Amino acid sequence: MVVLDVAIVNVALPSIGTDLQFAREDLQWVVTAYTLTFGGLLLLGGRAADLLGRRSVFMVGVALFTLASLACGLADSDSFLIGARAVQGIGAAIVSPAALSIITTTFTEGSERNKALGAWGGVGGSGAAAGVLFGGILTKYLGWEWIFFVNLFVGVGVFALTPVLVRESRVSTEQRRYDPLGALSVTASLVALVYAISQAPAEGWGSFQTIGLLVLSALLMAAFLVIESRAASPLMPLGIFRNRLLSAANVIGFLLGAALFGMFFSLTFYMQSVLDFSALQTGIGFLATAGTSVIAAGFSQALVTRVGPRPVMLVGFSLLTFGLLWYTQIDANGSYVIDLLPGFVATGIGLAFCFIPVSIAALAGVEPREAGLASGLINTSQQIGGAIGVAVVSTVATTHTATLLADGTPPPEALTGGFRWAFWVGAAIAAAGLASALLLIRGKELPAAAATLNAPA
Repeated sequence: MVVLDVAIVNVALPSIGTDLQFAREDLQWVVTAYTLTFGGLLLLGGRAADLLGRRSVFMVGVALFTLASLACGLADSDSFLIGARAVQGIGAAIVSPAALSIITTTFTEGSERNKALGAWGGVGGSGAAAGVLFGGILTKYLGWEWIFFVNLFVGVGVFALTPVLVRESRVSTEQRRYDPLGALSVTASLVALVYAISQAPAEGWGSFQTIGLLVLSALLMAAFLVIESRAASPLMPLGIFRNRLLSAANVIGFLLGAALFGMFFSLTFYMQSVLDFSALQTGIGFLATAGTSVIAAGFSQALVTRVGPRPVMLVGFSLLTFGLLWYTQIDANGSYVIDLLPGFVATGIGLAFCFIPVSIAALAGVEPREAGLASGLINTSQQIGGAIGVAVVSTVATTHTATLLADGTPPPEALTGGFRWAFWVGAAIAAAGLASALLLIRGKELPAAAATLNAPA
């Protein structure tokens, strides 16, 4: 439900923009408001799960997420929807690390946990793609409000079943300190950064607002690092980054989120704004990605168990880069079969081959008392990468489209030109993920990881 709600909104954005009279440059905030609070508060959510009880915190998050979904569906203005999406992101920031740390502490490290994390990664990868399909169906037949209302049924069911199916666990030896200053400083830093990037086309990259916000973001991030180095119970103990595999996985996870979120955002608008696909046609079009991702998830988990995360990541990022490069050839009079389908299949397989090994690498060797922290950290990396990725590709596409329109290029060709540039940026980000997997994860670290994955539970 949490991962789905990032992608499911994309297909409905044009309908939402029309009904609630969004300015085009502000529409990205329906996605970004969610990902910012989601990513910015994940570390705090993970720490709360460790100290207050993972099951209890998980249920609080599910309740908040469900109520915020109701508010989103009832929104009657752009500002109300953006605000409700921000609250929904807070719920997601509580749910996601609690759920992942429940998996980490429930299953013994080894083949048993590997299978569980493989299922988790498969849900994440396929959920991102399936969300676009479901978004199209719901928007077409019930209205965009139902992409949010559908969460009510799932949320109530999950809330009712959790006490029956999930045992409670917590870290009982630590003092209950939560570092709210750390959470506030890092969230404020990221909000300032993404807002600066998204508004730069209108305000100018050299404007006082853009430069001032970028400087403010850097100062707040520096303050966060200082706070973490001095806090008695830091939100993110900096010593955790001595785990090389964890550090590398989070760098790669950041790039993965940026590439994927930006890709889905750009593809959705190209299909609806240029090819004149309906929301339903767009959703069905993404079925190629969702279907291949679900099928590939099983192969990805099996390969990680046999050879370790690194080779599977390399294959995944290679396919993701190929798919994004394929999209750079799109045409204003494009064909689904020629312009999109090969890329959809490649990125669908790449999704599963990236999400699963990144999740496993990020939690390899993590102590149970740090399960929530590590879970929150990898989720933070992916979500903040996604927020920045959407802001960057939206800025690039909008800026280049405006330039082409000013030069007299017809609107369909101008929009297509903007999206081509966005896909070039996405391909560069995916290629950076490939290089990071190749350079940051050492081969000698993975035999031990592979042995752990193959060890009996």
